Amino acid sequence: MDSGAIRSPIITVLAHVDHGKTTLLDTIRKSTVTKGEAGGITQIISTTKVPIDIIRSISGPLIDKFKIKTDIPGLLFIDTPGHAAFTTMRQRGGSIADIAILLIDINEGPKPQTHECMEILQHIKTPFIIALNKIDKIPGWEKRGNSFIDSFPQQSVDVQGEFEKKFYEIVQALEMCGVSSDRYDRIKDFTKKVSIVPISAFTGEGVPDLLMMISGLSERFLKGQLITSEQSDGLVLEVKETVGLGTTIDAVISDGYVRKNDYLVVGGKNPFVTKIRALLEPSELTDIRSEKSFSSVDEITAAAGVRIAAPGLEEAVAGNRIKTTSDKVEADKLLEEFTQEQKEAEIEKDEEGLVLRADTIGSLEALEKVFEGYPVRSAAVGNIKKETVMET
Repeated sequence: MDSGAIRSPIITVLAHVDHGKTTLLDTIRKSTVTKGEAGGITQIISTTKVPIDIIRSISGPLIDKFKIKTDIPGLLFIDTPGHAAFTTMRQRGGSIADIAILLIDINEGPKPQTHECMEILQHIKTPFIIALNKIDKIPGWEKRGNSFIDSFPQQSVDVQGEFEKKFYEIVQALEMCGVSSDRYDRIKDFTKKVSIVPISAFTGEGVPDLLMMISGLSERFLKGQLITSEQSDGLVLEVKETVGLGTTIDAVISDGYVRKNDYLVVGGKNPFVTKIRALLEPSELTDIRSEKSFSSVDEITAAAGVRIAAPGLEEAVAGNRIKTTSDKVEADKLLEEFTQEQKEAEIEKDEEGLVLRADTIGSLEALEKVFEGYPVRSAAVGNIKKETVMET
């Protein structure tokens, strides 16, 4: 991919616990990852690439009906665990995600974590779509088609009435949170209302509507920020041992391109430079954390998940920012840039207040956001030590 080309938008999925986040991604990629998770809860950050031809095969009739352009090469989904402030996968100063899906159980409505997600998405200015999940649990609901707008008119009058009752209770609850929303097919101005797409992550009903809406809104409103640059950018998702390669990192590349033999600059508490020995690309429609078969490639272009092998990766931490370059002088400049970012993100005051520690700059900034309004004595990247506690 040349600089100036259009990359895939990066999509993060956020939800209250057990509202169906990973099940939705399972349905899209037809996998069974959820069954392998401890307690059915996501433990590790992962990526899944969905190419545009798959989206067209799933959502084609709706794409034609709503006259959606599909110039993007596909979608890159990120599945994340943890607190809402961290599940946005923050780079310094903002989210790595271009758009978010906020999942809400239609039968339970917004929960405290849902409200936290909305507040943080609004604070870091990440546009989002609401996927109203578990419509199959509405009493009497029967799957009448893959798309919601085909299925809904075929439901009984009583079922339609029950759906509308639950739907508008949620719309009113969102309105109280300052979010103006409506069903996606009823919205005329998408700059003024948040789209709600009713779905069943379990049966797949409404997933064509959701993929069509994400693709359409990305094309219409995000295209300018999807233009790739010459400089690569990304985040470490996981540090792991890979047979035959030693310590590797799984990473999401959010911009530019990465090549074998490039210098890899890894940020964090102690930024360092190494050189890429191998790039391993997972297959399309597979979860990078559970994929067993990778293709060795010479180049990866954004947006993509990739496994990287290089010396010294034991020092990397999930959430660390990464950049690459073929030039050693440029690599040294990037190292200085990461070191300066580290200094600017940290706080040290001679007054009483909270002591905040995080393992990455992005996580530290997220923590500072969570405790905004409280006095902070110290904020730094690293572990809390005994002497730090004694000083407080």
